Amino acid sequence: MTDTLPRNAAATANSRVALYDALLSLNTRDEVDAFLADLCTPSEVRAFAERWEVARLLDAGGKSYREIAAEAQASPTTVVRVARFLKEMPHQGYRLVLDRLNPKV
Repeated sequence: MTDTLPRNAAATANSRVALYDALLSLNTRDEVDAFLADLCTPSEVRAFAERWEVARLLDAGGKSYREIAAEAQASPTTVVRVARFLKEMPHQGYRLVLDRLNPKV
């Protein structure tokens, strides 16, 4: 019956850190693929990939939200949400990775 009890904040934080450490331990795309295949449903992996494609298209510029939604096969709501995280949210995780993968000269 313990799986119906809410987790406390410390346990949740520890679990997140353990997940981050697991992700950081992966060295190749094949390892990431295998781990995500075990960890996530196919739909969850598709959703991650869709959001990442939207972020890349937004970062590249030159396309409307509607064009990005069509190209990424994403909903307009997803495009708006990703755009908001790119521009306004304090985490800036999308920005960090985009800049590392595409350094501006």
